[in-house]
Amino acid sequence: MEMLQDSFGRIHDYLRISVTDRCNLRCVYCMPAEGMVFQPHEEIMSYEEIAEVAAALAPIGLRKIRLTGGEPLVRKDLEQLISMLSRIEGIEDISLTTNGIFLPKKAALLKEAGLNRINISLDSLHKDRYALITRGGDVSKVLEGITAAEEAGLDPIKLNVVLMKGSNDDEIQDFIAMTLDRPIHVRFIEYMPIGSATDSWRKSYLPLEAVMEVCQAAGWETEAASQLKGNGPSQNMRVKGAAGTFGLIHPVSDHFCDNCNRLRLTADGHIKSCLYWSEEFNVRKVTGKNDPDAIRSMFINSLGTKPKNHEMALALEKKEQSNTPTSRRMSQIGG
Repeated sequence: MEMLQDSFGRIHDYLRISVTDRCNLRCVYCMPAEGMVFQPHEEIMSYEEIAEVAAALAPIGLRKIRLTGGEPLVRKDLEQLISMLSRIEGIEDISLTTNGIFLPKKAALLKEAGLNRINISLDSLHKDRYALITRGGDVSKVLEGITAAEEAGLDPIKLNVVLMKGSNDDEIQDFIAMTLDRPIHVRFIEYMPIGSATDSWRKSYLPLEAVMEVCQAAGWETEAASQLKGNGPSQNMRVKGAAGTFGLIHPVSDHFCDNCNRLRLTADGHIKSCLYWSEEFNVRKVTGKNDPDAIRSMFINSLGTKPKNHEMALALEKKEQSNTPTSRRMSQIGG
């Protein structure tokens, strides 16, 4: 049986599934404050369709699934989907990316259903600044969510921090300090031009060399950290003696496309073999027909068109690109 391999020999064993394009926040890098048009509920994939896709792909190499949004926990009874996915033979790891606000009530249920690990988006530790970046969020609820995830036994717990120049780059030291005494794994992520490569993005973009400069200024001696479960493209580091780690994810300044192992499925059922480019395949044309071969063929076809790399760095420099960047916002793709 043909495996999930693209024309450059990259094996894909990881599927990021968006379960909704809706969110209880409006983060500045994810969606505009106003004017978002959300998919009608009937256009969103059902849990049964999502499980059908995962079951079709497991025999050809799918091993890891990450559930995303929007905010996945605004989708009712998400633990039911996790339970369905956890029963599929071959699926070894199920993770979730969330803003953490609903975790105090949900963490234990998610773990019981089969969730292995979790990523929590947290772009500021300051109340007013967090509210500004998220357009209204309450950071205290996210911090409660982190504690709830620890108590539920989700491991590892990763905090995703999108660094933005002049916005939260003065908190780098505070975030790394969180890893000194707790097994927390902070991941600094470069601000990506998904859905909008504007001058505003270029002014906010910050290469991640800044993180290491902060460590040096703080007098912290750092070392390479061992691979975390589901590590993906993160370059992991540790302050010597720390309980946790910090990681650098730099898709713009130093893309990691050569090792890409991921596919994406949008909430409305479109396969994206690359986060950045616009090409998509609508898998809902073949779901619900008891035809796993048709589902597999569609994913294999999408990999046949996957380019060698994205060209976000060219967008930063306002240079011509070889393909058409996606017009979807991050919340519409699932990251």
